[in-house]
Amino acid sequence: MERAEQWINSQAVRLASLDPGAPHEDLRPLRDRLRDARVVALGASSRGTHELAAVAHRLLRFLVAELGFRSLLLEGDDAASAELDAYVRTGRGDPREVLTGARPFLRTEEVLDAVRWIRSRNERHPGDQVRFALADPDVEPGQELAGIERGLAENTIRWHERTGHKIVYWGGLAHLVNGAARTVSPGALTHRNAGSYLRERFGAGYVPVGLTFHEGHEVPASPADFAEAVLAAGPAAYVLDLHADAPADVRAWLDAPTRTRLIGPDYDPADDASYHLSGGSLAEWLDLVVHVRDVGAARLLR
Repeated sequence: MERAEQWINSQAVRLASLDPGAPHEDLRPLRDRLRDARVVALGASSRGTHELAAVAHRLLRFLVAELGFRSLLLEGDDAASAELDAYVRTGRGDPREVLTGARPFLRTEEVLDAVRWIRSRNERHPGDQVRFALADPDVEPGQELAGIERGLAENTIRWHERTGHKIVYWGGLAHLVNGAARTVSPGALTHRNAGSYLRERFGAGYVPVGLTFHEGHEVPASPADFAEAVLAAGPAAYVLDLHADAPADVRAWLDAPTRTRLIGPDYDPADDASYHLSGGSLAEWLDLVVHVRDVGAARLLR
């Protein structure tokens, strides 16, 4: 993997900061890659880390300020999104209370910070507001995993058709990779996912971005056969375009079947390697990777 590691270091766009409020200069090399996107999906391998949530918030700010994105689809709780949309548009309600009652992976200070930033931005731009994407009442919520995936995609597509907004979709990696037959483990559940439907609908206008990490937050270093073990050779935090020019042997690595971390609310660090995504390659699944070498826990709402 030495050649892949050398290529990563030569191609990586180093992140000067993970602070959501940091200036955008280090992100501006991404403008050409993202300017024509209709949906940029930020798929985290774990939704319980401070750093991955912070960098998702930072990318949200960049996409809103620099590239005209005007909706955030916050995956996981339709009722919470409706209340948060009312808050960011009007100031009514208490976002901390809303998130405290939402699903566990949304009950963090990092998510609350992003909500409050949207409200602050909307106050400054009342005629050009950022919205939370809302579920379409005509989309039947799926009960099985395959139906859930289709429903996630249909809601995204209908919100785009209804509003014309460019959408930042902040969710989980398993849902957002372009995975026609991706497998979630433990359990080895194989289904076509939301990202594959979104790629089918939007083509190159759907840009899946993987938010990955090597170790930390009670998680050991990546197993040697995981993509993160190679990605860890890059800078401490960086963005990598998986479709940039690469030597043939590096392209073969990018196109080969792989595994990536996939850590949900149920996780046993003693059996770390069992928690992964498989059934595809990095270059098939994702357009960009944002990799952070070391992470800590998200700050839970109190």
